[in-house]
Amino acid sequence: MANYGNSFQRTTPIVLNLIIINALAYFAQLAFGGTDYPSAVNDLFALHHYKSDVFKPYQVITHMFMHGGFTHLLFNMFGLWMFGSILERIWGPKRFLLFYLVCGVAAALVQMGYYAFSFHNIDQLVLDAENQAYYQEQLKMACTVGASGAIMGLLGAFGYLFPNTEMIVFPFPFPVKAKWLITVIALIDIFGGVYRTGSGIAHFAHIGGLLMGLILVIIWNKTNKRTFY
Repeated sequence: MANYGNSFQRTTPIVLNLIIINALAYFAQLAFGGTDYPSAVNDLFALHHYKSDVFKPYQVITHMFMHGGFTHLLFNMFGLWMFGSILERIWGPKRFLLFYLVCGVAAALVQMGYYAFSFHNIDQLVLDAENQAYYQEQLKMACTVGASGAIMGLLGAFGYLFPNTEMIVFPFPFPVKAKWLITVIALIDIFGGVYRTGSGIAHFAHIGGLLMGLILVIIWNKTNKRTFY
């Protein structure tokens, strides 16, 4: 069995470049209107409802490099470094980058599906120009930013490959195996998506990224079964 024990302490090339790009994108947000909504940079690069006047297809990619604040950025980049470095060493740079981007896009598509569902009843009320203007303003405010969906995909893959690895994660005061940590996080996101729709957290994007991560790692691992611990 290969020794991956020190991989957490080394930053791999793709992970390092992703962290740099995310940091630069955050500084660009601060320079061009800040992280609050709406702003010119968020109108361009955050993920919007497909019926919004500011929606562009490329936003399914660019939203991954935008963040809602420094804490949001910090936690996501910590997760990218913590889980991404070891996965990049296992898969190599190209496959890791593909995995990261596919999970982020999957998260965006699931979140857009949620937008379509949540705005369905409002669609029926848009009858005149005044209502249309208000409707578009609401659509513009309903936007998603962050690498969380892609990070959840990394967490899913890590939990599949290292199911029994024990981790200390706040707020748990004791070690938790990766497979149980993923289960708890998934249940929290499902509950949050159904019952806490106004929390400001893109729970369904998290679920979409996690599911895609699990699907990809299961497919890739099918012919070369590897569970490291």
